[in-house]
Amino acid sequence: MAILAVNAGSSSLKFSLYPLHEGQVQPTVLSGNIEGLEPGGSPEMGWDYRDQSQRKELLPLRDAQDADPFAQALQSLRRLLANLQDLPPIEAVAHRVVHGGQRFRSSVVINDAILAQLAALGSLAPLHQPHNVEGIRAFQTAFAGLPQVACFDTAFHATIAEVNYAFALPEELSAQGIRRYGFHGLSYQYVIAALQSVSRRASDRVLMAHLGNGASLCAASDGQSRATTMGFSALDGLMMGTRSGSLDAGVLLYLMEQGWDHARIEKLLYKQSGLLGVSGISADMRQLRLNGSARAQQAIDLFTHRVVRESGALTACMGGLDVLAFTGGIGEHDRVLRQQACEGLAYLGVVLDPQRNAAARGDAVVSIHAPDSRVEVWVVPTDEGRVAAREAARLLL
Repeated sequence: MAILAVNAGSSSLKFSLYPLHEGQVQPTVLSGNIEGLEPGGSPEMGWDYRDQSQRKELLPLRDAQDADPFAQALQSLRRLLANLQDLPPIEAVAHRVVHGGQRFRSSVVINDAILAQLAALGSLAPLHQPHNVEGIRAFQTAFAGLPQVACFDTAFHATIAEVNYAFALPEELSAQGIRRYGFHGLSYQYVIAALQSVSRRASDRVLMAHLGNGASLCAASDGQSRATTMGFSALDGLMMGTRSGSLDAGVLLYLMEQGWDHARIEKLLYKQSGLLGVSGISADMRQLRLNGSARAQQAIDLFTHRVVRESGALTACMGGLDVLAFTGGIGEHDRVLRQQACEGLAYLGVVLDPQRNAAARGDAVVSIHAPDSRVEVWVVPTDEGRVAAREAARLLL
């Protein structure tokens, strides 16, 4: 048997197939991504199968103006699953869902009532939640009969105390669910479990840095989330690829006074800020490293500074630091960022081993701290899909 873990976005679909052996989720045997599903896009599917080199396939062009590109992508995925040899039968589909609101504090098997409740949370994560919900509906049609499981990025943070999730707002607004939720929970759930398998200090004071196009920090102890940088939405906290991160609300009031409407402000905050907005060049840290211009360096410096600044805040919430872990596309692959962030945290006793840091490629869990470091430092490649598959297996088997 196997669990198919998926992450549906606005223009892409990520998928991974995880076999089960004696009830335990095994490493993926098939992973891939379908891109170009936006209007006018050129759909393409790439995949890796049993550690073989990645293959790509241009998907058939839509045969009608009103054809649903996502539905056609799912048909291509079904054909791929049918044509590859020796794949175990799929028992369920596990969906990454960004927002669970106040109600959904753990993964659930989806029914119509739950799906309607998830759709109602769309305004809390406007760039993610609607596409997650539409993805579930499409899979219910294309993979009819298979249980569909929702796995929430917010659920890992359900253990955060009120003092760390409450905003200083009137009670009637807090009662509406306006509070800090936190995201990247599936990633943090994977990272903390991986750390606990390699470090005896992983149940102590741990700071996890998920750094990528979306970026956040999570403070954990006893394997549970205690504080995090993302808040009510996925805009808060660190600077990101195209998102602003924390921003004085007075800026938004000023823009409104200048005549900016909701749609224009939303586009600014979600799609035109962050590394892209500051540099004017790219949201991709790799491209900025290669560019070498003053504006590119300004964006990199600001990103790094925000990581160090917010790390100090979360470390204060824990009263110290025992383990620091980097994950996500930037965290796993950008050795310069890791070096500079650790230098900024040297006052906590963080000492990096330069050779180990340079050798870490994001393909294995590795320690990169020096022998005399008071804080362990690790690079942990994340696997959100495997966590989702584990959740589905826990609920269904």
